[in-house]
Amino acid sequence: MKKAITLRDIARETGVHVSTVSRALDARTQASLTAEVVERVRATAERMGYRPNRLASGLRTNRTMTVGLVIPDITNAVFPLIVRGIESVLEPLGYASIIVNTDNLSEREHRLVDLLQERGVDGVIHAAATRNDPKIVEMAARGIPMVTVNRSIEHSDIPAVVSDDARGVQMMLQYLYDQGHRRIAHLSGPAQSSTGQARRQAFVEAAQALGLELPQAAIVESARYEEDEGRRAALRLLDSGWPFTAILCANDRLALGAIAVLRARGLDCPADVSVTGFNDMPLLDLILPRLTTIRIQQFEVGKASAEILVRIMTETTPRIPRETVLPVFLVERDSVAPPRAASRRAC
Repeated sequence: MKKAITLRDIARETGVHVSTVSRALDARTQASLTAEVVERVRATAERMGYRPNRLASGLRTNRTMTVGLVIPDITNAVFPLIVRGIESVLEPLGYASIIVNTDNLSEREHRLVDLLQERGVDGVIHAAATRNDPKIVEMAARGIPMVTVNRSIEHSDIPAVVSDDARGVQMMLQYLYDQGHRRIAHLSGPAQSSTGQARRQAFVEAAQALGLELPQAAIVESARYEEDEGRRAALRLLDSGWPFTAILCANDRLALGAIAVLRARGLDCPADVSVTGFNDMPLLDLILPRLTTIRIQQFEVGKASAEILVRIMTETTPRIPRETVLPVFLVERDSVAPPRAASRRAC
């Protein structure tokens, strides 16, 4: 069997010390060397076929160079871009990601998080956190580096990277108002998620500031951020009898479900009812009507969460903000139009 190439072999070949080779091959320590030395060592290591022994390194350093990524729904098109943002930071530093999917089930989430701990991950980026999650808070209190992304946990010190949910809802409601809508319904996200709570609260406050009518029937909460829930919530709105002219949805998938129900009832979007989303998930501009929505910075949110986690894992006393909020943008497409003088929903 061919003997594995070691750091000493590379040091002998390049004429530098073993510690220099180690630093040159570690993205976190390369800055302490000249670019010429780093390139020479890396080129030699590649030519000789060197492969780092992560297991041996982990035994020496008590680190596995793995990070757990907890995703609530792997079918949601928002998360691939978030994951790519995360990996754009982790991969160059030598970290491998272990992705687990919770299906928005708390028992499954806790079981998978336990599994990540058993695998010895160096840290966790959690995109499936609920507003109150004592297990995750307890993990962080035990010293496991943790960052939540796209959501936050209340009454905890776990750093969160989120989008400006309140500003996004305010912008969209103002946009609908400027188009002439005065009876605007809201399909809210699940109350146990920080995004569902924040976007619903922002909707109520913005509607009140605009002096809009807001009966109890105007807000329907979804159990999950999925098309089926959008259909169920939209049916409840239609059956309530309240003559709304627009629906502001807490995410794009709810909006797509709502549009499907309107179409099934013989209503046109946007001629009869305008519908808006939130997130601007990929390929929305290929679905008719092209959805007016709020764009969150999916790649950037993931990238920022990974940068913060790396600091927590590597710095002795990192000063990390409790919440990092990224700006959002309104994307105008085809699913909003001024309301008709009379609604066809009476037929």
